[in-house]
Amino acid sequence: MQNDEIIRKINQLLIDEIEIEETQINPSADLKKDLGIDSLDFVDLFVIVENNFGFKMKAEEMADVKSLDDFYTYIIKRINPN
Repeated sequence: MQNDEIIRKINQLLIDEIEIEETQINPSADLKKDLGIDSLDFVDLFVIVENNFGFKMKAEEMADVKSLDDFYTYIIKRINPN
């Protein structure tokens, strides 16, 4: 899966499943402060990622994921490790 395809899919999942406004989608957006993603939303994200990308996220791996761009990078590296 190409990086831009992964990013588009993540964005659409955030809009459809987490109910983030499309206008809020910005790579520099802080997941908590700017997008309002709370602990329950993170639980949903873990399930959404597993169902749509086929791997389980680990909480300890998410410790440094602050921005949407960090999240993109995390998902891309898990899907395309090289």
